[in-house]
Amino acid sequence: MTPAVRVPEELSARVPVEQRGPGLDRDAVRMLVSRGAGVAHHMFAELPRLLRAGDLLVVNTSATLAAAVDGWIGHARVVVHFSTRGDDDGRWAVELREPDGRGTTRARAGGPAGTEVCLPGGVRLVLAEPLSGRSERLWWARVAGPGVAGLLREYGRPIRYSYTERDQPLSVYQTVFALPSADGAGSAEMPSAARPFTARLVAELVGRGVRFAPVTLHTGVASAEAHEPPYPERFAVPGASARLINATKAGGGRVLAVGTTAVRAVESAAGADGVVRPRAGWTSLVVTPERRVRVVDGLLTGLHEPEASHLLMLEAIAGRAAVERGYEAALQGRYLWHEFGDVHLVLPGQSRDRPLTQSIAQATGSETGPCPM
Repeated sequence: MTPAVRVPEELSARVPVEQRGPGLDRDAVRMLVSRGAGVAHHMFAELPRLLRAGDLLVVNTSATLAAAVDGWIGHARVVVHFSTRGDDDGRWAVELREPDGRGTTRARAGGPAGTEVCLPGGVRLVLAEPLSGRSERLWWARVAGPGVAGLLREYGRPIRYSYTERDQPLSVYQTVFALPSADGAGSAEMPSAARPFTARLVAELVGRGVRFAPVTLHTGVASAEAHEPPYPERFAVPGASARLINATKAGGGRVLAVGTTAVRAVESAAGADGVVRPRAGWTSLVVTPERRVRVVDGLLTGLHEPEASHLLMLEAIAGRAAVERGYEAALQGRYLWHEFGDVHLVLPGQSRDRPLTQSIAQATGSETGPCPM
Protein backbone atom coordinates (compact mmCIF):
# COMPACT_ATOMS: atom_id res chain seq x y z
CA MET A 1 0.00 0.00 0.00
CA THR A 2 1.68 3.21 -1.15
CA PRO A 3 1.09 6.75 0.16
CA ALA A 4 -1.71 8.86 -1.31
CA VAL A 5 -1.15 11.88 -3.53
CA ARG A 6 -0.57 14.95 -1.38
CA VAL A 7 -2.88 17.78 -2.37
CA PRO A 8 -1.54 21.18 -1.27
CA GLU A 9 -3.27 22.27 1.92
CA GLU A 10 -4.33 25.60 0.41
CA LEU A 11 -6.40 23.73 -2.21
CA SER A 12 -8.71 22.22 0.39
CA ALA A 13 -12.14 23.87 0.33
CA ARG A 14 -12.53 25.04 3.90
CA VAL A 15 -16.11 26.37 3.71
CA PRO A 16 -19.01 25.90 1.28
CA VAL A 17 -18.92 28.10 -1.80
CA GLU A 18 -22.03 30.05 -0.76
CA GLN A 19 -20.11 31.27 2.32
CA ARG A 20 -17.19 32.60 0.29
CA GLY A 21 -18.85 35.75 -0.96
CA PRO A 22 -22.18 37.60 -1.24
CA GLY A 23 -24.70 36.40 -3.80
CA LEU A 24 -23.08 32.99 -4.36
CA ASP A 25 -25.15 29.81 -4.58
CA ARG A 26 -24.06 26.20 -4.52
CA ASP A 27 -23.63 26.09 -8.29
CA ALA A 28 -20.89 28.76 -8.19
CA VAL A 29 -18.13 26.14 -8.11
CA ARG A 30 -15.77 25.44 -11.00
CA MET A 31 -16.08 22.36 -13.20
CA LEU A 32 -13.26 20.63 -15.00
CA VAL A 33 -14.44 18.62 -18.02
CA SER A 34 -12.26 15.72 -19.22
CA ARG A 35 -12.75 13.70 -22.37
CA GLY A 36 -9.83 11.58 -23.51
CA ALA A 37 -6.74 13.80 -23.44
CA GLY A 38 -8.83 16.97 -23.75
CA VAL A 39 -9.59 19.22 -20.78
CA ALA A 40 -11.89 22.23 -20.60
CA HIS A 41 -12.64 24.65 -17.77
CA HIS A 42 -16.21 25.72 -16.93
CA MET A 43 -18.43 26.88 -14.11
CA PHE A 44 -20.83 24.27 -12.81
CA ALA A 45 -23.78 26.50 -13.69
CA GLU A 46 -22.87 25.85 -17.35
CA LEU A 47 -23.71 22.14 -17.02
CA PRO A 48 -27.08 22.37 -18.83
CA ARG A 49 -25.45 23.56 -22.04
CA LEU A 50 -22.76 20.89 -21.83
CA LEU A 51 -25.29 18.06 -21.72
CA ARG A 52 -27.81 17.15 -24.38
CA ALA A 53 -31.43 16.10 -24.58
CA GLY A 54 -31.72 12.41 -23.84
CA ASP A 55 -28.85 12.32 -21.35
CA LEU A 56 -29.71 10.66 -18.04
CA LEU A 57 -28.24 11.75 -14.71
CA VAL A 58 -28.26 9.04 -12.04
CA VAL A 59 -28.48 10.70 -8.61
CA ASN A 60 -28.12 9.38 -5.08
CA THR A 61 -31.07 10.27 -2.84
CA SER A 62 -29.41 9.25 0.43
CA ALA A 63 -29.71 11.92 3.10
CA THR A 64 -26.69 12.87 5.21
CA LEU A 65 -26.90 11.99 8.90
CA ALA A 66 -25.69 14.04 11.85
CA ALA A 67 -23.45 11.04 12.39
CA ALA A 68 -20.86 12.32 14.92
CA VAL A 69 -21.71 12.05 18.62
CA ASP A 70 -19.56 12.72 21.70
CA GLY A 71 -19.13 9.80 24.08
CA TRP A 72 -17.00 8.41 26.87
CA ILE A 73 -15.05 5.23 27.52
CA GLY A 74 -14.66 5.45 31.28
CA HIS A 75 -13.40 8.99 31.81
CA ALA A 76 -11.83 9.29 28.35
CA ARG A 77 -13.70 11.32 25.79
CA VAL A 78 -14.22 9.85 22.33
CA VAL A 79 -16.24 10.81 19.27
CA VAL A 80 -18.38 8.10 17.70
CA HIS A 81 -18.93 8.22 13.93
CA PHE A 82 -22.03 6.20 13.08
CA SER A 83 -21.23 4.70 9.69
CA THR A 84 -23.80 2.11 8.63
CA ARG A 85 -27.01 0.69 10.09
CA GLY A 86 -27.22 -3.10 10.20
CA ASP A 87 -30.03 -5.30 8.93
CA ASP A 88 -32.77 -4.79 11.51
CA ASP A 89 -30.66 -6.37 14.25
CA GLY A 90 -30.00 -3.22 16.24
CA ARG A 91 -26.34 -3.07 15.19
CA TRP A 92 -24.46 -0.13 13.73
CA ALA A 93 -21.02 -0.03 12.21
CA VAL A 94 -19.14 2.69 14.08
CA GLU A 95 -15.72 4.29 14.18
CA LEU A 96 -14.31 5.60 17.45
CA ARG A 97 -12.09 8.68 17.16
CA GLU A 98 -10.27 11.00 19.54
CA PRO A 99 -11.01 14.74 19.82
CA ASP A 100 -8.02 16.78 18.69
CA GLY A 101 -8.86 19.95 20.63
CA ARG A 102 -9.64 21.90 17.44
CA GLY A 103 -13.22 20.78 16.94
CA THR A 104 -12.18 17.85 14.73
CA THR A 105 -10.89 14.35 15.45
CA ARG A 106 -7.97 12.05 14.79
CA ALA A 107 -7.76 8.35 14.16
CA ARG A 108 -7.88 5.98 17.13
CA ALA A 109 -7.16 2.29 17.44
CA GLY A 110 -10.37 0.27 17.25
CA GLY A 111 -11.67 -2.26 19.77
CA PRO A 112 -11.25 -4.38 21.70
CA ALA A 113 -14.44 -6.42 21.63
CA GLY A 114 -16.59 -5.70 24.67
CA THR A 115 -15.57 -2.04 24.92
CA GLU A 116 -18.50 -0.03 26.22
CA VAL A 117 -19.11 3.53 25.10
CA CYS A 118 -21.51 5.78 27.03
CA LEU A 119 -23.45 8.27 24.89
CA PRO A 120 -25.88 11.09 25.72
CA GLY A 121 -29.52 10.29 26.39
CA GLY A 122 -28.79 6.98 28.09
CA VAL A 123 -27.54 5.23 24.95
CA ARG A 124 -24.74 2.68 25.32
CA LEU A 125 -22.64 1.03 22.62
CA VAL A 126 -20.84 -2.25 23.07
CA LEU A 127 -18.26 -3.13 20.41
CA ALA A 128 -18.86 -6.64 19.06
CA GLU A 129 -16.49 -7.40 16.16
CA PRO A 130 -14.58 -5.64 13.38
CA LEU A 131 -16.60 -4.82 10.29
CA SER A 132 -13.89 -6.27 8.07
CA GLY A 133 -10.98 -8.63 8.40
CA ARG A 134 -8.87 -6.10 6.45
CA SER A 135 -9.00 -3.47 9.18
CA GLU A 136 -10.17 -2.94 12.75
CA ARG A 137 -10.99 0.73 12.19
CA LEU A 138 -14.75 0.16 11.95
CA TRP A 139 -16.60 -2.13 14.36
CA TRP A 140 -20.07 -3.55 14.60
CA ALA A 141 -21.59 -2.30 17.85
CA ARG A 142 -24.76 -3.29 19.63
CA VAL A 143 -26.87 -0.40 20.82
CA ALA A 144 -28.71 -0.39 24.14
CA GLY A 145 -31.15 2.27 25.26
CA PRO A 146 -33.15 4.73 23.13
CA GLY A 147 -32.84 4.45 19.36
CA VAL A 148 -29.94 5.77 17.34
CA ALA A 149 -32.17 7.88 15.06
CA GLY A 150 -33.34 9.97 18.03
CA LEU A 151 -29.80 10.16 19.40
CA LEU A 152 -28.46 11.57 16.13
CA ARG A 153 -31.33 14.07 15.83
CA GLU A 154 -30.80 15.42 19.34
CA TYR A 155 -27.07 15.10 19.93
CA GLY A 156 -25.44 14.44 16.56
CA ARG A 157 -23.56 16.77 14.26
CA PRO A 158 -22.16 16.24 10.76
CA ILE A 159 -18.82 14.49 10.50
CA ARG A 160 -16.12 17.09 9.99
CA TYR A 161 -12.46 16.68 9.05
CA SER A 162 -9.52 18.91 9.84
CA TYR A 163 -9.28 20.59 6.42
CA THR A 164 -12.61 22.40 7.05
CA GLU A 165 -12.72 25.68 8.92
CA ARG A 166 -15.62 25.18 11.32
CA ASP A 167 -18.69 23.13 12.12
CA GLN A 168 -21.60 23.58 9.71
CA PRO A 169 -25.34 22.93 10.14
CA LEU A 170 -26.64 19.65 8.78
CA SER A 171 -28.50 21.50 5.99
CA VAL A 172 -25.14 22.40 4.43
CA TYR A 173 -24.47 18.67 3.96
CA GLN A 174 -27.81 17.80 2.32
CA THR A 175 -28.04 17.70 -1.45
CA VAL A 176 -31.09 18.84 -3.38
CA PHE A 177 -31.87 15.15 -4.06
CA ALA A 178 -31.72 13.97 -0.43
CA LEU A 179 -34.75 12.09 0.91
CA PRO A 180 -35.03 11.09 4.58
CA SER A 181 -35.24 7.34 5.17
CA ALA A 182 -38.10 5.99 7.27
CA ASP A 183 -35.79 3.48 9.01
CA GLY A 184 -33.23 6.09 10.06
CA ALA A 185 -30.59 4.95 7.57
CA GLY A 186 -28.59 7.50 5.63
CA SER A 187 -25.09 8.52 4.67
CA ALA A 188 -22.42 9.11 7.29
CA GLU A 189 -20.79 11.49 4.82
CA MET A 190 -22.48 13.57 2.15
CA PRO A 191 -22.75 12.18 -1.42
CA SER A 192 -20.92 15.36 -2.30
CA ALA A 193 -20.82 15.23 -6.11
CA ALA A 194 -24.48 16.34 -6.08
CA ARG A 195 -23.94 19.25 -3.72
CA PRO A 196 -23.57 21.93 -6.45
CA PHE A 197 -27.02 21.19 -7.89
CA THR A 198 -29.72 23.73 -7.08
CA ALA A 199 -33.46 23.51 -7.70
CA ARG A 200 -33.06 26.18 -10.38
CA LEU A 201 -30.34 24.21 -12.17
CA VAL A 202 -32.36 20.98 -12.01
CA ALA A 203 -35.33 22.77 -13.56
CA GLU A 204 -33.11 24.09 -16.37
CA LEU A 205 -31.72 20.62 -17.05
CA VAL A 206 -35.21 19.13 -17.19
CA GLY A 207 -36.28 21.91 -19.52
CA ARG A 208 -33.44 20.98 -21.88
CA GLY A 209 -34.47 17.33 -22.00
CA VAL A 210 -32.04 15.90 -19.46
CA ARG A 211 -33.65 13.25 -17.27
CA PHE A 212 -32.95 12.02 -13.74
CA ALA A 213 -32.93 8.49 -12.32
CA PRO A 214 -32.86 8.26 -8.50
CA VAL A 215 -30.96 5.48 -6.74
CA THR A 216 -29.88 5.14 -3.12
CA LEU A 217 -26.51 4.22 -1.65
CA HIS A 218 -25.87 5.00 2.00
CA THR A 219 -22.21 5.95 2.26
CA GLY A 220 -20.17 4.97 5.28
CA VAL A 221 -17.28 6.89 6.77
CA ALA A 222 -14.25 7.44 4.57
CA SER A 223 -11.86 8.90 7.15
CA ALA A 224 -9.01 10.29 5.11
CA GLU A 225 -6.26 8.83 7.31
CA ALA A 226 -7.09 5.24 6.33
CA HIS A 227 -7.10 4.14 2.72
CA GLU A 228 -8.88 0.80 2.79
CA PRO A 229 -10.97 -0.33 -0.18
CA PRO A 230 -14.69 0.52 0.14
CA TYR A 231 -16.65 -1.28 2.83
CA PRO A 232 -19.96 -2.97 2.00
CA GLU A 233 -22.74 -0.40 1.74
CA ARG A 234 -26.52 -0.57 1.52
CA PHE A 235 -28.08 0.40 -1.80
CA ALA A 236 -31.29 0.28 -3.81
CA VAL A 237 -32.04 0.69 -7.51
CA PRO A 238 -35.83 0.96 -7.92
CA GLY A 239 -37.67 -0.52 -10.86
CA ALA A 240 -38.57 2.81 -12.42
CA SER A 241 -34.93 3.90 -12.44
CA ALA A 242 -33.78 0.55 -13.85
CA ARG A 243 -36.26 0.87 -16.72
CA LEU A 244 -35.22 4.46 -17.42
CA ILE A 245 -31.52 3.53 -17.48
CA ASN A 246 -32.15 0.60 -19.83
CA ALA A 247 -34.32 2.73 -22.11
CA THR A 248 -31.64 5.44 -22.26
CA LYS A 249 -28.99 2.90 -23.25
CA ALA A 250 -31.28 1.32 -25.84
CA GLY A 251 -32.05 4.73 -27.33
CA GLY A 252 -28.39 5.74 -27.65
CA GLY A 253 -28.43 8.23 -24.78
CA ARG A 254 -25.68 8.68 -22.22
CA VAL A 255 -25.97 7.47 -18.63
CA LEU A 256 -23.99 9.86 -16.44
CA ALA A 257 -23.57 9.08 -12.76
CA VAL A 258 -23.54 11.91 -10.24
CA GLY A 259 -20.90 10.65 -7.84
CA THR A 260 -19.01 7.43 -7.35
CA THR A 261 -21.82 6.27 -5.04
CA ALA A 262 -24.26 6.34 -7.97
CA VAL A 263 -21.78 4.34 -10.07
CA ARG A 264 -21.47 1.72 -7.35
CA ALA A 265 -25.25 1.39 -7.02
CA VAL A 266 -26.00 1.13 -10.74
CA GLU A 267 -23.14 -1.22 -11.52
CA SER A 268 -24.17 -3.42 -8.58
CA ALA A 269 -27.60 -3.81 -10.16
CA ALA A 270 -26.28 -4.51 -13.67
CA GLY A 271 -25.94 -8.01 -15.01
CA ALA A 272 -23.15 -9.28 -17.24
CA ASP A 273 -25.49 -8.48 -20.15
CA GLY A 274 -25.47 -4.78 -19.23
CA VAL A 275 -29.14 -4.79 -18.25
CA VAL A 276 -29.99 -3.03 -14.98
CA ARG A 277 -32.56 -4.82 -12.83
CA PRO A 278 -34.30 -3.60 -9.68
CA ARG A 279 -32.15 -4.58 -6.74
CA ALA A 280 -31.64 -3.69 -3.08
CA GLY A 281 -29.30 -4.96 -0.39
CA TRP A 282 -25.58 -4.72 0.29
CA THR A 283 -22.86 -4.19 -2.27
CA SER A 284 -19.18 -4.97 -1.97
CA LEU A 285 -18.47 -4.04 -5.58
CA VAL A 286 -15.20 -2.27 -6.35
CA VAL A 287 -15.19 -0.93 -9.93
CA THR A 288 -11.82 -1.39 -11.62
CA PRO A 289 -10.58 -1.30 -15.22
CA GLU A 290 -10.41 -5.10 -15.13
CA ARG A 291 -14.04 -5.43 -14.07
CA ARG A 292 -15.01 -2.41 -16.23
CA VAL A 293 -18.32 -0.56 -16.16
CA ARG A 294 -21.32 -2.18 -17.82
CA VAL A 295 -23.72 0.75 -17.81
CA VAL A 296 -22.25 4.11 -16.85
CA ASP A 297 -20.89 6.28 -19.68
CA GLY A 298 -19.62 9.23 -17.65
CA LEU A 299 -19.20 10.54 -14.15
CA LEU A 300 -19.59 13.84 -12.32
CA THR A 301 -17.40 13.66 -9.24
CA GLY A 302 -15.76 15.87 -6.69
CA LEU A 303 -12.02 16.34 -6.33
CA HIS A 304 -10.90 14.17 -3.46
CA GLU A 305 -7.61 12.66 -2.37
CA PRO A 306 -7.01 10.47 -5.44
CA GLU A 307 -6.37 7.13 -3.77
CA ALA A 308 -6.29 4.04 -5.91
CA SER A 309 -9.87 2.71 -5.72
CA HIS A 310 -11.28 6.11 -6.68
CA LEU A 311 -8.80 6.44 -9.54
CA LEU A 312 -9.51 2.91 -10.74
CA MET A 313 -13.22 3.67 -10.99
CA LEU A 314 -12.49 6.82 -12.99
CA GLU A 315 -10.15 4.89 -15.26
CA ALA A 316 -12.78 2.20 -15.81
CA ILE A 317 -15.21 4.88 -17.01
CA ALA A 318 -13.04 7.36 -18.86
CA GLY A 319 -9.70 5.78 -19.64
CA ARG A 320 -6.32 6.58 -18.22
CA ALA A 321 -5.53 9.59 -20.39
CA ALA A 322 -8.60 11.52 -19.27
CA VAL A 323 -7.90 10.96 -15.60
CA GLU A 324 -4.19 11.75 -15.86
CA ARG A 325 -4.80 14.97 -17.72
CA GLY A 326 -7.72 15.91 -15.48
CA TYR A 327 -5.81 15.59 -12.22
CA GLU A 328 -2.84 17.44 -13.64
CA ALA A 329 -5.12 20.25 -14.85
CA ALA A 330 -6.95 20.41 -11.52
CA LEU A 331 -3.70 20.91 -9.65
CA GLN A 332 -2.30 23.41 -12.14
CA GLY A 333 -5.63 25.29 -12.27
CA ARG A 334 -5.82 25.53 -8.47
CA TYR A 335 -9.15 23.77 -8.26
CA LEU A 336 -10.52 23.27 -4.74
CA TRP A 337 -10.82 19.76 -3.30
CA HIS A 338 -13.04 17.75 -0.96
CA GLU A 339 -16.77 17.95 -0.29
CA PHE A 340 -17.08 21.76 -0.50
CA GLY A 341 -14.79 22.03 -3.50
CA ASP A 342 -15.00 22.05 -7.28
CA VAL A 343 -16.16 19.20 -9.51
CA HIS A 344 -14.91 17.10 -12.40
CA LEU A 345 -17.07 15.88 -15.28
CA VAL A 346 -15.37 12.79 -16.71
CA LEU A 347 -16.43 11.42 -20.10
CA PRO A 348 -15.06 8.33 -21.87
CA GLY A 349 -11.61 8.18 -23.43
CA GLN A 350 -9.59 5.55 -25.24
CA SER A 351 -6.10 5.44 -23.72
CA ARG A 352 -5.01 2.25 -21.90
CA ASP A 353 -1.31 2.30 -21.20
CA ARG A 354 0.96 2.78 -18.17
CA PRO A 355 -0.36 2.20 -14.62
CA LEU A 356 -2.61 5.08 -13.66
CA THR A 357 -1.52 5.48 -10.04
CA GLN A 358 2.11 5.67 -11.20
CA SER A 359 1.23 8.28 -13.82
CA ILE A 360 -0.62 10.50 -11.35
CA ALA A 361 2.28 10.25 -8.93
CA GLN A 362 4.68 11.38 -11.64
CA ALA A 363 2.44 14.32 -12.55
CA THR A 364 2.16 15.52 -8.96
CA GLY A 365 5.49 14.46 -7.52
CA SER A 366 3.78 12.01 -5.17
CA GLU A 367 2.50 8.46 -5.06
CA THR A 368 -0.93 6.95 -4.65
CA GLY A 369 -2.45 4.19 -2.58
CA PRO A 370 -5.84 2.49 -2.21
CA CYS A 371 -8.84 4.29 -0.74
CA PRO A 372 -12.61 4.07 -0.38
CA MET A 373 -15.06 5.40 -2.89
